[in-house]
Amino acid sequence: MENNTEEKVSQIGLNYGVNDKPNLALRILLGFQHIFAAFGGIIVVPIIIASALNFDSSTTTALISAAILVAGIATFIQSRGIGSIGARVACIMGTDITFVAPAIVVGKEFGLPGIFGATMLGAILVIILSFFIKYIMKLFPEIVTGIVVCLIGLTLLPVSIDWAAGGSGAQDYGSLRNLGIALTVTLVTLLLNHYGKGILSSASILIGMAVGYIICISFGMVDFSIISSADVITFPKVLNRGVTFNLNVLLPFIPAYLVSVIGTVGNLKAINEISGIENDDVRISHGVLSDGVGSFIAGVFGAMPNTSFGQNVGLIPLTKVASRFVTMMAGIMLIILGFFPKFAAIINAMPQVVLGGVGIVMFGTVAAAGIQTLSKVKLTNRNILIIATSIGLGLGVTFRPEILSNLPQSLKMIFSSGISTGTIVALILNIILKEESVEVEEDMI
Repeated sequence: MENNTEEKVSQIGLNYGVNDKPNLALRILLGFQHIFAAFGGIIVVPIIIASALNFDSSTTTALISAAILVAGIATFIQSRGIGSIGARVACIMGTDITFVAPAIVVGKEFGLPGIFGATMLGAILVIILSFFIKYIMKLFPEIVTGIVVCLIGLTLLPVSIDWAAGGSGAQDYGSLRNLGIALTVTLVTLLLNHYGKGILSSASILIGMAVGYIICISFGMVDFSIISSADVITFPKVLNRGVTFNLNVLLPFIPAYLVSVIGTVGNLKAINEISGIENDDVRISHGVLSDGVGSFIAGVFGAMPNTSFGQNVGLIPLTKVASRFVTMMAGIMLIILGFFPKFAAIINAMPQVVLGGVGIVMFGTVAAAGIQTLSKVKLTNRNILIIATSIGLGLGVTFRPEILSNLPQSLKMIFSSGISTGTIVALILNIILKEESVEVEEDMI
């Protein structure tokens, strides 16, 4: 089997195959490159959620540290494999932007215990689903997936606009200084992503945030007391903030978990293809199982759900290195960084205008990815109705949440997320609206 793998690897020009082990120095160097490509995505989710829910600086720092630590653990498990857990390929894990909206919905009602409870309950759901990947994929054709991904980006864009203006309720909301910094961050991110090569493009979000951070320091906008008050080193605490288990916390997370499962399947298929190994259902099932295990660990250690990061897939053909030992090293380095709260505090001290600058690009890109998926769908009358109704209702409850004020609390928790509303509507309409046959269409013509 190793010979077959090596033959496929040589055909696509990789210098290191999945099971090849580069020397330690190269593993560290390439591991850092993977971290740079994923780091912006890993840290931005806890920052966004903490900002939206008005958590204090110590809580936010703890969430960032936990996110980094668990991303490392999940990456190591996915890459190395433990029994039937893990795809054993070069895959970086972290908290995806998909989970921001449901976490905010649950957090407003149940706080962090509710978010961690939803993370763990949803993880169990993913573990179960990992054994039924073939059947799950049939429920999510491109039209449904495209709608959900599109709504994830569109429903979060107003949040990024608030940040770009200085944060909701800020005294200098919409000031020229705030808008200027946010626009600068946006431009730097866009230009690097489009014109940059290699690591400059892959780490464009991280670099854009760093540039914005430096500008804010020069304007005296950074509160350094957050950094000085943080511990130098700490050890992870298990369930130290409590946990809430009930159906109300889980329901808003279900659509996001389903989308993340589909995303993981797609990412793993891409990694397998690039790496020159067989794209079998067993390996993908093990990878999704690792998603579930990683997310459960995340809930235990005070972090958000974990899933595979698509942006790191592109580094494999770019570096011609598909070695899982490289991503294992990246996982080890992330774990080490997670033990240092001062590192997380430096990130936490970043003003909201910086986050707004990259948020516009990130959330807009997510929406564009959904549109790209929908562009592959034939725009029949049926499909147009599904798209229009699902996105219309999803955005409707996002911009006018008061329409749900008279619903029972359980239903309010489900439909207060535009993503949940749009997903449910898309799934139902995709089942009940039957596509007219070609013969009927021809008769009508």
